[in-house]
Amino acid sequence: MNVRDFLRAGHWPTLLAAFVYFDTSFLVWVLLGGLSNHIAADLELTHTQRGLLVATPLLGGALLRIVMGLLTDRVGARRTALIGLTSTLLPLIMGWLGAHSFAKLLWVGLLLGIAGASFAAALPLAGRWYPPQYQGLALGIAGAGNSGTALATFFAPRLAELVGWQNVFGLAVIPVLTALLVVVLLAREAPNTSSPQPVFRYFRVLRERDSWWLCGFYAVTFGGFVGLASFLNTFYRTQYGVHPVVAGSLATISVLAGSFLRPVGGYLADRFGGVRVLTVIYGLVAAIMTALACHPSVTVATVLFTGTLGLLGMGNGAVFQLVPQRFPRELGVITGLIGAAGGLGGFFLPTSLGLLRDYTGSYAGGLAAFAGISLVSAVAIVHITRAWYGIYIQAGGLASASLERLASSSANLDTGEET
Repeated sequence: MNVRDFLRAGHWPTLLAAFVYFDTSFLVWVLLGGLSNHIAADLELTHTQRGLLVATPLLGGALLRIVMGLLTDRVGARRTALIGLTSTLLPLIMGWLGAHSFAKLLWVGLLLGIAGASFAAALPLAGRWYPPQYQGLALGIAGAGNSGTALATFFAPRLAELVGWQNVFGLAVIPVLTALLVVVLLAREAPNTSSPQPVFRYFRVLRERDSWWLCGFYAVTFGGFVGLASFLNTFYRTQYGVHPVVAGSLATISVLAGSFLRPVGGYLADRFGGVRVLTVIYGLVAAIMTALACHPSVTVATVLFTGTLGLLGMGNGAVFQLVPQRFPRELGVITGLIGAAGGLGGFFLPTSLGLLRDYTGSYAGGLAAFAGISLVSAVAIVHITRAWYGIYIQAGGLASASLERLASSSANLDTGEET
């Protein structure tokens, strides 16, 4: 691919703005995870409260993902991004000036979900400018903004040591305002923006059994990635007793692997088929999480968590290789639902880990449970997608007759253009 052709094909300032928006939003979304050890020590939180604290922004992101998607359809991706960034300032200011209790921090966390819902605006903001042959690269560049999770796990504990955890919320206002300025100056709405999709299309897609399975698969991969990314600071601190700054550094190593290996998962899925890749990924995650349930040394655990988050990151890309094959005409709607499911998966993982730690005195049960869910997912995806071959997918891609077969089997669905 010629880089010059790529730059000419779309609008690179908008692509840059989408990346900055996405990166900043992810930084803010998992900020409580980076600050969790300092907050827990100050407020004397239980393990259950720790898990709920870092999970609440993930729940907020799941709930608001569809709302932001509908808003993107109706007012445009650029305006939605500006609304999202402006609204994100509210929980940061609340955390900075008024969050003196666990209950107030839960409200802050829920509102931080606005940042987690940035998927709905950042990816259309970039992708709508580029023709199909450049969509993968454009969305990959914008989606690389999930590296903001690593910025939060690395810098938040260090800043908390210097200025206190509440003031870190205030400092986070600076990158949000910077991103807001970047979007104002650089981002432009694409001229080929599609018409808004009616809300009832979400309900129609939910009638399809396969949409639920895809939501479940993504809840394991993305939910596992973002859930662990938010919780690892707490895990290293409470399990191994390391300093909060060291815990943040160890968590960052693992988070970086998951952030940057997502495009690799998409490439491998294109090359070998999403079903095959996901089957291997789920199987390997199940094996690694079983080993982690045995509580190895901190060095071994870091290696294993890095492998786990790397695999889950690749799994995110592989799931979305399957989505347009099974639902090519409902892509915008199903993407919103799957994204929300991923956020819900991320909410339940740290919540369960903290709860089981309080009741059993160990994280082993929670880690083993996630291993079991991953193993079930490996078996399920083989079983469920067996009926797809020759209808929706072949081993490496879209079946030649899939669109015609799908059109006849989905005649009750509207044929409106998707975002």
